Amino acid sequence: MITKLILIFVFFGIMIAVGIMCRKKAADVHGFVLGGRNVGPWLTAFAYGTSYFSAVIFVGYAGQFGWKFGIASTWIGLGNAMIGSLMAWVLLGRRTRIMTQHLSSATMPQFFEARFNSRSLKLISSIIIFIFLIPYTASLYNGLSRLFETAFNIDYTVCIIVMAVLTAVYVIAGGYMATAVNDFIQGIIMLFGIVAIIASVLKINGGFTGSLEALANVTPGEGDPATPGIFASFFGPDPLGLLSVVILTSLGTWGLPQMVQKFYAIKSEKDIKKGTIISTVFAVIVAGGCYFLGGFGRLFPDAIKDGFDAIIPAMLDKLSPVIFGIALVLVLSASMSTLSSLVLTSSSTLTLDFIHPVLLKGKSSEKKNLSIIRVFIAVFILLSGVIAIIQYKLNLAFIAQMMGLSWGALAGSFLAPFLYSLYWKRTTKASCIACFIWGSLLMICNMLFKSAFPAFLQSPINCGAFAMLGGMIIVPVISLITRRPDAQHVENVFSCYNKKVVTSITNVLDRDDSETAD
Repeated sequence: MITKLILIFVFFGIMIAVGIMCRKKAADVHGFVLGGRNVGPWLTAFAYGTSYFSAVIFVGYAGQFGWKFGIASTWIGLGNAMIGSLMAWVLLGRRTRIMTQHLSSATMPQFFEARFNSRSLKLISSIIIFIFLIPYTASLYNGLSRLFETAFNIDYTVCIIVMAVLTAVYVIAGGYMATAVNDFIQGIIMLFGIVAIIASVLKINGGFTGSLEALANVTPGEGDPATPGIFASFFGPDPLGLLSVVILTSLGTWGLPQMVQKFYAIKSEKDIKKGTIISTVFAVIVAGGCYFLGGFGRLFPDAIKDGFDAIIPAMLDKLSPVIFGIALVLVLSASMSTLSSLVLTSSSTLTLDFIHPVLLKGKSSEKKNLSIIRVFIAVFILLSGVIAIIQYKLNLAFIAQMMGLSWGALAGSFLAPFLYSLYWKRTTKASCIACFIWGSLLMICNMLFKSAFPAFLQSPINCGAFAMLGGMIIVPVISLITRRPDAQHVENVFSCYNKKVVTSITNVLDRDDSETAD
């Protein structure tokens, strides 16, 4: 108990100290929201990775999909690394950084407004972001609090309050830069922590070979495939379901506002190349490690009686106090980094894209906007915390389903419009609105009328993947049948990718002039 408490208090102390130290860099809206667009590759890459992988991944997804797919769930982590990190940085990093600076946009709704010269796009997207980031944030509390209950036998409500207050302190104090620096520290903890935890868990069953052999001998339960050794196989018992999870958790990051916004703040093009490598390596270790660990969940069969979210805590409960303490700090790091990113994105979007232009008619000062952002950070944390408590007390949904709803709605709404807007001049405002409606409405209907959906799409995970893929078709089709965007405006938007270079050359007489001179 003492070991665990020391590790936790040291961690809390560092996080708060960083927030206080970064106050000077959060003196205006630009610095508070984007860190002055002057963030280096290591901080940006770790901020991207730690915002990507939270307690939802480590506790919820790793537990549920590890149980469902066995060791094949490792493919989810590798998909996250290759598609969610590497390809995201390659396809989105440079273009996002250049175009958002050219359009002077600090949030995704501001980008849509400037890209299509449409205020309505900004307002609609800001509302969608605020609404659907709430269930995702609530799911973060759930995963973390289960571990704290296991470690300290502390009431769930107390866990939520502690995490919320500490996150609010350093985000409100230091803004994006405090979040980025803390993300870097938290990322280091996650890298070393996941390696130590995996080694310790596998040791319980005789190392990797012994654990894999034990997994191959697991007796399938009711509803599981009867194939011997299926949970130790290459693609597991449900390859199609596995593919849906890979798509949702990997491709989905391309359309999540809190992820894309990391590219807004990076310093230079050289830093983008470095950040691509760093982010990918981070994802291979952390995401691959989390799902690999979860793949051995069936070796702890007693945990399933309390639901999927109890599997990983049950695995960790058998470890030494030091390793368990490291696990607590790891999950705390993952949760607080993602929470800080979510609340900063949501509060800045609501303030800059809705309250300032609509309620305050654009008359509020920068100082006032900054104060409003800070207030809504507190409001957003409070609201999501209340939802987390209600969800837990009433046992309304598992962590994975809550995250699936959020990711599906946000990525289904924004992935296609954002991606096409960066590359395709023919993309229209109407196609963006159609995709906004498609993604958000589909996930709402999935939540309210689940039984009306085909069996495969009743899962919010599968439905979210379907929403994203559907958006990739909707945007080009609607764009081709609707009125072309203003050519002059589009050329101005895309002019940021073409840099004019003026140079001097030696004046040479042509042949005719030379002959005349002779």
